[in-house]
Amino acid sequence: MPVVSGALSSGSVGTVARVGTTTTHRSSRTLTQRKPRRPQSQNAVAASSLRPFVLADERITRWSTPHSIQFQNRLETFLSPSASSQLFTVMAHALELRTRKNYGAGLLRFTQFCDSLSIPEEARMPAGDVLIAAFVAHHAGRVRFDTIAGWLSGLAVWHALNGARWVGGNILIYAKKGAKKLEPPPLAKRPPVTLEHMHALFARLDLKNTFDAAVFAVACSAFWGCRRLGELVIPSRFGFEAEKHVGAGVDVGVRTLPSGVRYAVFHIPWTKTTKNDGADIILTANTDPTDPVTALMHHRSVNHALPDDAPMFAFETSEGPGWAPMTRDWFLNRCNTIWIGADLGVLTGHCFRIGGATELLLRGTHPDIVATQGGWKSKAFLEYWRKIEAILPLFISKSFDQSRAISLSNSIEEFRIRHNH
Repeated sequence: MPVVSGALSSGSVGTVARVGTTTTHRSSRTLTQRKPRRPQSQNAVAASSLRPFVLADERITRWSTPHSIQFQNRLETFLSPSASSQLFTVMAHALELRTRKNYGAGLLRFTQFCDSLSIPEEARMPAGDVLIAAFVAHHAGRVRFDTIAGWLSGLAVWHALNGARWVGGNILIYAKKGAKKLEPPPLAKRPPVTLEHMHALFARLDLKNTFDAAVFAVACSAFWGCRRLGELVIPSRFGFEAEKHVGAGVDVGVRTLPSGVRYAVFHIPWTKTTKNDGADIILTANTDPTDPVTALMHHRSVNHALPDDAPMFAFETSEGPGWAPMTRDWFLNRCNTIWIGADLGVLTGHCFRIGGATELLLRGTHPDIVATQGGWKSKAFLEYWRKIEAILPLFISKSFDQSRAISLSNSIEEFRIRHNH
């Protein structure tokens, strides 16, 4: 990981005023083209010109078989090379980058399975019902069924992209049913992000540093806004898509209600549930050191020279084009470095959303407001509540008494009845 300029602060300052400083240090992080890493032994496949050494998300379009080569040759009899290339480019764009990575993982495991049995290349596409079922049976009891189902979806797409028939006969149907029953127990759920985690970020990040200021703004926005991390950061350094990711030029309105409540609002162009309709992100100010409005505006002040077409949470750098985008990995790595140093363990991006929702509910925020804040429909929010119930003890023991939990349960029950669920 590139080194970030500026020394980290040594302990909590304890005031929000620290966030408002105007002396900044530009990060020394630079953009470099993504390159595939040498695979570890468990990810190795037999060397073949049909399977070039590419990134995981490129396997679904770059790995081929004798059948796929014949298919492309047939296309070229009536399509020009440019038209053929455009066809595959457009089809590939039907899949999100993260989906392509997951499908690439499935293709890797299928290839390894075929290699272990010396399956001829010609038999791998179109893959027969028995071969696919045997692949499922090989992993049954070892990995969760959802993972196997994702791999199969990737193989089906790989076949479709290459004009190959995908079979799903009775043998595969029963193999899948068996794998579902034999799946191992789920891994223990990671704990949520709590105020303790957020305060550790406030205390240990150097908020005069452009990168750390952006990290803190993302963390506060994701936590208090109950947002998915993918709505705020981009999946990779070159993964910014203007139609899906919010840009630095977005209008951020900071307003104050007659009651004195201050809030910030900005529009994101795409969410998992609303698709291209996007959503308005509303961040309400609070008196906590991790106030999201203060953190967001500090980031925009420290990183004021970003071009409008850069990602919203990009940060200024001392090299290259003068800025770099905030990627999911960079963000989480920085947070987890802080948390490990504070003996708080390692968390994932989803932990912000569930942690923020729980914190707001326990503070007495009405469930309807929290559901709207996080972009949940009523049924989805109630399903999400079942996850929150399991982590309540982590919050109750630290910040709230048992009566607050009882009051919260009553509020959720009223929410359930009002929405007929």
